[in-house]
Amino acid sequence: MRKKFIDTNIFLRYLTKDDPSTYDKCREIFKKGIDGKIALATSGMVIAELIWTLLSYYRVPKANAIEKVSIIVTTESLHIPEKDIIAEALVLYSRKNVDYIDAYNAVFMKYHGVDEIYSYDRAFDAIEGIKRVEP
Repeated sequence: MRKKFIDTNIFLRYLTKDDPSTYDKCREIFKKGIDGKIALATSGMVIAELIWTLLSYYRVPKANAIEKVSIIVTTESLHIPEKDIIAEALVLYSRKNVDYIDAYNAVFMKYHGVDEIYSYDRAFDAIEGIKRVEP
């Protein structure tokens, strides 16, 4: 079965229900994926864009955005490369005062055995196991 890629706007229509006619169509796509009738995939970039858009454009509170995106990420029938890293980054993002991309990068580093980062971003100082070095 060939995979179908899901773009950010499809997730947004489903999660926000801001357009009832497209919500129903998007819900049907996800139902078919869960039922095994179609194979669905997305990317880590889509997840990052989804979080950013929920927070900035839709003004969804951080905790609600994390909850919504976590449901998507843990959907077994949805293929996302580095799903484990993304799921763990969402947990870190929920617990620390860091942005999602920094949380993702910290978890990525951990998965790849890297414990030092060159950065001027002091948010990394709050993440255990990472030493930030200013050049």
